[in-house]
Amino acid sequence: MTTVEASARTYDPLSISTLEFWSKTAEEREETFKILRNERPLSWHPPLEGALMPPENDGVWVATTHELVREISMNPGTFCSSEGFQFEAVPDDILYAAGSFLGMDGAEHARMRKLISAAFTPKRVAKIAGQVHDQAVKIVDELLETKEGDFVSQVSKRLPMWTIYDMIGLDDQDLRDESARNADGMVSWNDEKVAAGREPGEVLNDALVSLLMTGMDLAAEKRKSPGDDLWTNLTEVEVDGVKLTDEEIGSFFVLLSVAGNDTTKNTISFTTRALQQFPDQKKLLLEDFDGRIVTAMEEFVRWVSPVMTFRRTATCDTVLAGQEIKEGDWVAMIYSSANRDETVFDDPMTFDVRRPDADKLLSFGVGAHF
Repeated sequence: MTTVEASARTYDPLSISTLEFWSKTAEEREETFKILRNERPLSWHPPLEGALMPPENDGVWVATTHELVREISMNPGTFCSSEGFQFEAVPDDILYAAGSFLGMDGAEHARMRKLISAAFTPKRVAKIAGQVHDQAVKIVDELLETKEGDFVSQVSKRLPMWTIYDMIGLDDQDLRDESARNADGMVSWNDEKVAAGREPGEVLNDALVSLLMTGMDLAAEKRKSPGDDLWTNLTEVEVDGVKLTDEEIGSFFVLLSVAGNDTTKNTISFTTRALQQFPDQKKLLLEDFDGRIVTAMEEFVRWVSPVMTFRRTATCDTVLAGQEIKEGDWVAMIYSSANRDETVFDDPMTFDVRRPDADKLLSFGVGAHF
């Protein structure tokens, strides 16, 4: 974008680009998003603060309505993921290693999804479901015995990592603990406690390399000694004569460890908080658990929006919501705002385990990258 083009754009007075904004509660951020949805559904903002590698562009378009987030998501040819899906100017090799197929488009993306989906056979999914159930029962039983403590450590953080490492057949407890720490490092590299005196870039690089190598080493091990686990399936699966490489499997390990952990941990934590904030909803759920839990789970994920934002990059000049978008412009999709859109969800600021429109949530996207 040229300087002239950039100067012609005016940043929105309600900036969502500051660290101060993202340090607010979800309820406080929603006050801003509501105004943007109603008055300026697509608005122009400065580059977000706190990036490890500040982008060279002058700002980012921010889409806050359900309709716009859907429109962007359903047009990957115009709004691509292969230029990055976060608010970072990430080198291609790091984007590929850290994001697996999240940072792919078109035929490459379809190939990777097809191969990985093929490894999740009905038999494998049934086994994973059994593992989750058994682990959940054990965790809750232990929670009932201790009665007090840190809920995130005892429940929210423990269940997803236990599930992931059992699922893939990572038996070494030391490697499990190390991978869990590195998964935290991938999303908390700018946290002083996590960094422990190291530079943010060092934290991120160390975590990424360690996770990548663990996933690749495990793939090599499973090729030599197959087991009854997902990682063995990934090394063996073949579609149209093509198999996954160890590098591709390693990248998927990074994605599983980071995204699988973070989203599930946050959903469990904030849902538990919501059930305390809205005791009437907890009572309704317990009155008919079997009849209401499926709809309630959709509401849990809508309410929490564990993935709050993703970005896309415009592949050509286009028009969106009446705004001229230039090739190379960044467009942010605010899922947490789309999930509070009053034109789609009735009384969206109410947590409702019987919500009839909960299945319209956009927490996990829509379209090619759903």
